[in-house]
Amino acid sequence: MIFLLSFLLAVARAAVIVPGAAWTDTSGNVIQAHGGGFLTVGSTRYWFGEDKSANSALFKAVSCYSSSDLITWTRQNDALTPISGTNISTSNIVERPKVIFNKKNSEYVMWFHSDTSNYGAAMVGVATAKTPCGPYSYRGSFKPFGADSRDMGLFQDDDSAQTSYLLYASDNNQNFKISQLDGNYYTVQTQVAELSGATLEAPGIVKRNGVYWLFASHTSGWAPNPNKYFSASSISGTWSSQADIAPEANRTYFSQNNYDFPLGSSAIYMGDRWRPDLLGSSRYMWFPLSWASGVPQIVYADVWSLDLAAGTYAVASGTTYEAESGTRAGSSTLITNGAFSGGRAVGYLGNGGTVTINDVQGTGSPQWVSLYYANGDSSWRNVTVSVNGGATVYVDQPDTGNGLVTLSVPVKLTLKSGSNSLTFGSGQSNYAGDLDKIVVYTAT
Repeated sequence: MIFLLSFLLAVARAAVIVPGAAWTDTSGNVIQAHGGGFLTVGSTRYWFGEDKSANSALFKAVSCYSSSDLITWTRQNDALTPISGTNISTSNIVERPKVIFNKKNSEYVMWFHSDTSNYGAAMVGVATAKTPCGPYSYRGSFKPFGADSRDMGLFQDDDSAQTSYLLYASDNNQNFKISQLDGNYYTVQTQVAELSGATLEAPGIVKRNGVYWLFASHTSGWAPNPNKYFSASSISGTWSSQADIAPEANRTYFSQNNYDFPLGSSAIYMGDRWRPDLLGSSRYMWFPLSWASGVPQIVYADVWSLDLAAGTYAVASGTTYEAESGTRAGSSTLITNGAFSGGRAVGYLGNGGTVTINDVQGTGSPQWVSLYYANGDSSWRNVTVSVNGGATVYVDQPDTGNGLVTLSVPVKLTLKSGSNSLTFGSGQSNYAGDLDKIVVYTAT
């Protein structure tokens, strides 16, 4: 019975991608692979990332997870761990690990942002292994051509030599550079491009029909900003001017690019929703990236699925319930503004103010519910939700930036079959964000 239950839970976890949810591995632990990189070996995908479970920016480990479908992940041994007295000690910074395979040497090569705790060293680090998860042997850290390297990525081209490149923020993050690696992938050989004054970080490249598409954010610390794309017919440029991959005001749905995974004629934008005060609770924001309009654009989805073999994705549909149609109590207030769905939302939730949305249809099993809200503060808020008068669940609400912009956050709730009542804002003394609507999904 225990085995059957574990199997069913694993199947449930494997069904869909829910951006912003707490993702767990096959052991039930929250996945710790922030700032990640991805590697495909046969039919297995490997996810390398920063283990932030200590809620610190300092180096704990580069984790390694494996999957056959990009959805169900198993944690393997740590790929890289601290070494006392080196640039990768527990007092140092190791961020954005990326791994590529060198077929000449039959060797896996990891590059990462290597730094001191105050980000003053601005170096890259290199480590190698004979198997995907290693463990990796640290080769050292250095400044490419004597210049800064902070946020970085790798790109391996599809030519016969598998020519590979370092993508990096340089010169105190003012200039963005692309440099070709040597034949062993141990160091940089030639700088091939520079976007002067671009102030870019968190880069990734997808090559599609002979065109190179560069994705990156601008520099705003842990806070999100509108991520951009650039294109060029050659990796050495000339690169196009920047353009948005999502509506600018949404700041890439409160996320920052970390990797861009090709998927058939589209791709997957793989971003981090950083929470600097609680880094281990930073969430993964993955969305389909479509060229249907001729240029790459994020396809927003609360819940979606993918078929790796077919190279396709599907966005789940849900049922919408408007907050203003609910029953308000206490200090909650109806807000009118054209930015909200239906032109209205409910504010002043919490501190005595509630809204109950009635006749929410359930299936009798856990379901994803997305809460659309606006939080104009510069800090995170939270809201409580109670199903049919039961225990309250807290749902975090990142700030939505300047102006009246809505974001959604997911919560998994068990709704009884048929009609349910969901109450928001009860039992909390702090104020929640303004609730616009909720969308209830049957996909689990």
